[in-house]
Amino acid sequence: MICSMTGFARRELKAEWGTAIWEVRSVNQRYLEMFFRLPEQFRGLEPMLRERFRKQLQRGKVECSLRFSANEANASGITVNEALASQILGAAQAMVNKGANGTINPMDVLRWPGVTSAEEADIDAIQQEMMNCFNETLEDFVKSRASEGINMATLIEQRLSAILNEIDQVDAQMPTILEWQKERILNKFKDANIELEDGRVEQEMVLLAQKSDVAEELDRLKSHVSETRKILKKGGAVGRRLDFMMQEFNREANTLGSKSINADITQSAVELKVLIEQMREQIQNIE
Repeated sequence: MICSMTGFARRELKAEWGTAIWEVRSVNQRYLEMFFRLPEQFRGLEPMLRERFRKQLQRGKVECSLRFSANEANASGITVNEALASQILGAAQAMVNKGANGTINPMDVLRWPGVTSAEEADIDAIQQEMMNCFNETLEDFVKSRASEGINMATLIEQRLSAILNEIDQVDAQMPTILEWQKERILNKFKDANIELEDGRVEQEMVLLAQKSDVAEELDRLKSHVSETRKILKKGGAVGRRLDFMMQEFNREANTLGSKSINADITQSAVELKVLIEQMREQIQNIE
């Protein structure tokens, strides 16, 4: 199965601690590139995310983002160290009794280091839930690329079948074209009142047949069709190999056009190049 380099997936996770939204999208790229937009408190997840992407993907420009919103209603309360606060108050009162100016402000006492503390949420548990959600998002993302790849393979297969039709048409027309060319040459000699020696016509036709023989190009095109189908069937990261095959297709189509001695053959060569270009456009997005 082949996969597209274009894909998108989104998952939302709601829990007591808040809401997290994962989004993953990708476009075509020569190599695998990854970009992350993560909240500061979850930056530590990036190495794990990179590793999981590498295990699933070969090529593409991937953007992964996480939006996090904490549940304020579930915020942890403040704990007061009453023993420490009493010590601080006692020390402050003793200073006042000794003649120190000022009053004791309770807020100043609460701001003293260690007097108050806020219970932190279990960040490890939250990260584990987020990674579970990410794994589901990544699975959806891979499926979306695979689904797009199936559509591309179908379009490419349609073009391959059309190429075989053009090859068959050219092959079937060649005897008629050569006979037409023979009559055309004879008529030109007659119009010029030139008498040909015995066997000269046959020699000229042999030379013409050699120059206009496209059997080799047609055979190579058929071979390229067969090889491309094998690559599609094999699946995996085959985008570069398919791109190479398009270069080979173009080479044979150009040669066929250069040997053309008939408008129909020229038209077939043009149609072949159109079909090849349509395949190439699809292949640019294959992993």
